[in-house]
Amino acid sequence: MGGARPAALRLPDLRLTGLGSGLFCAAAMVLAGLLDQLLSDASLTVYGVLFLPVCVLTALWVRAGDVLTAPVVAPIAFAAGLLPVADGGGGLLGRMMGLVTGLATQAAWLYAGTLTAGLIVLVRRVRWVQRRRRRD
Repeated sequence: MGGARPAALRLPDLRLTGLGSGLFCAAAMVLAGLLDQLLSDASLTVYGVLFLPVCVLTALWVRAGDVLTAPVVAPIAFAAGLLPVADGGGGLLGRMMGLVTGLATQAAWLYAGTLTAGLIVLVRRVRWVQRRRRRD
């Protein structure tokens, strides 16, 4: 029973392309934003907390060759998902001001998620390069 984990505790062995990881991250954050809007009346803190596991999953599920895309798509997905959550009265300009305000006030969550994704992909990339060198 040394290194085997029960099937319920293992993550699926998904491998997304760079584009697929961007689409996954953006779709997950838009869904998180919509759920946040419906369930917790657009709490930016709840939205930020939901951003962290999406970043982790994106960084873990992107394939090794495209691993450096995860920290790039995370902030884009954060902004995309923030649209339903952002305060926005008064049409397009009001919505854009709400988006800018949300990005400014929730920068800590944005940086934390992006940094987490960056650290995960950095470790994955180093391990991938080491494995390739050992094979050659």
